[in-house]
Amino acid sequence: MLFGPESSGKTTLAKKLSEYYQGTWVPEFAREYLQQKWDAEQKICEPQDILPIAIGQMKLENAAVHSEKKIVFCDTDLLETKVYSEAYYDGWCDDEVAKAALENTYDLYLLTYIDTPWQADDLRDRPDQREEMFAYFKQSLVKHGRPYLLVKGSLEDRMQLITNHLNSLLN
Repeated sequence: MLFGPESSGKTTLAKKLSEYYQGTWVPEFAREYLQQKWDAEQKICEPQDILPIAIGQMKLENAAVHSEKKIVFCDTDLLETKVYSEAYYDGWCDDEVAKAALENTYDLYLLTYIDTPWQADDLRDRPDQREEMFAYFKQSLVKHGRPYLLVKGSLEDRMQLITNHLNSLLN
């Protein structure tokens, strides 16, 4: 499970890892959902979007888990949705999403550090708060006792670190 703030390399890593391990890549449902909203209304995420985003993400993840692939790389999860909701809406998160975020667990979280260049797009809006957001993501993993590997460096460095770690777990 890739986990971390915006523009920290999650999607790139999830795709590369799914190719490397011939696994399944689960894209971030929120990105497509919110891009459609932006294109139609020029609006970013609002509190009423949190539950539909969570439902869409879980549908994608559930489909991936039932695929024939033995390993799944999720570009995000409900805990990430919870973190964003709380960060953007003064500690608020939909009760159902918050509960599901704490119930759903993954074998390993790959916490992506913010040493990748910021890439602006229609949905990213916190280039000056990268350190604060990273700390919030890390704190969430620690608070909820989730196993994680901190991933830093170039794409090649990140892939080497992750594959070494995953290969030791898979063997």
